Amino acid sequence: MAAAAAVAGELRDRGRGAARGAKPRVAASAAPVVPMSDAQIAAVVGCLNRHGVAYVVVGGAASQLHGAPVERTRDTDIVPAKTPQNLDRLAAALREMDARLWVGPSEPDGVEMTFDRRALGRIEGFLNLITRHGPLDITYRPDGTDGYSDLTRGMVVVPLLDVGVPVAALRDVIRSKEAAGRAKDLATLPTLIEHLRRHQD
Repeated sequence: MAAAAAVAGELRDRGRGAARGAKPRVAASAAPVVPMSDAQIAAVVGCLNRHGVAYVVVGGAASQLHGAPVERTRDTDIVPAKTPQNLDRLAAALREMDARLWVGPSEPDGVEMTFDRRALGRIEGFLNLITRHGPLDITYRPDGTDGYSDLTRGMVVVPLLDVGVPVAALRDVIRSKEAAGRAKDLATLPTLIEHLRRHQD
């Protein structure tokens, strides 16, 4: 029991460290295993849109929104612009979504984190969050890309329910997955490449 309490305290401190301006990196634990519904993704995106956040959806959600026959995503991955004003807007959206730092299944509700431009601006790698609409991952420079300004060149807006979703071009999703080289990314590449061949975006 004492050991469990110590671990929980360490996780809470990790969340507070991010709020103090520490440099959070990729969370070691995988996201929750339940696939996200279209309604959940639309709710995340709708909140970002209402707050005027400049961002692009990447990863599995982008592949799915392009219509590729892939397994449903378990989180929404976004690449926001890293300007101070945009980080203010992103922080406001995260607060509205009751976002918390995802550190693993031992803390299914996540741990508390303060969202402001300073904390968000110091993120390296990924920031893995859990929101009331589902998991949300934030990164500023996915593998194989130069970040937001790079990805917006091929970006398309895809309608999902009643929400417009800014989605990275499928060729850019492929480029990033090739650069990342993770087993799960490499496994989906043949499907994505074939889908791109059939439906040039």
